[in-house]
Amino acid sequence: MDTDEEVLARARHDPAAFEPLVDRHSAALHAYLLRRCGPAADDLLSEVWLTAYSRRADFRVVEAGTVRGWLFGIARNHALAHWRRHTPRPAPDSAPHGDDTWDAVDARLDAARLRPALRAALRALPDAEREVLVLTAWEQLTPAEAAQTVGIAAGTARSRLHRARARMRDLMAGHPADRRTGPPSPLVLKGVQT
Repeated sequence: MDTDEEVLARARHDPAAFEPLVDRHSAALHAYLLRRCGPAADDLLSEVWLTAYSRRADFRVVEAGTVRGWLFGIARNHALAHWRRHTPRPAPDSAPHGDDTWDAVDARLDAARLRPALRAALRALPDAEREVLVLTAWEQLTPAEAAQTVGIAAGTARSRLHRARARMRDLMAGHPADRRTGPPSPLVLKGVQT
């Protein structure tokens, strides 16, 4: 399978060659936009692909890094523009739920108990740290790709990520719904890890 960079290089001269990028990255980009912009994610994803397609000849690996980071950078710019046009940034929400096995149900209940504290802790982070943390934790970007997305040096992204994780640990420590301090789940007592 060709790398994203090879596909994009071919797409400069062959517009149909761009399609594999859409297939590979649409789900992740849509999830990113959905968590940040809610129902507008579908329209924003279309704008992301139109922008990426129109700028496909401008991408340079040396300057831009990975295609994935470049695409997330475009998505971020569209999300920021959406926030400026509409309401303040919505609080991050959880991903859609999967199947209903007991372990998954227990994990969702624990997550639901932690959600308010987690949202408050995320809001307490400085914007720059929160953004790098969210890009690496939710979007599964590497720190280098998160740096590329935000437009900062990779070392700066790693530093922000380290500080954000430390702050989150401090902010969440001792929360009653945090399993480390609260009563253990009955399933954990039976030896089932959730």
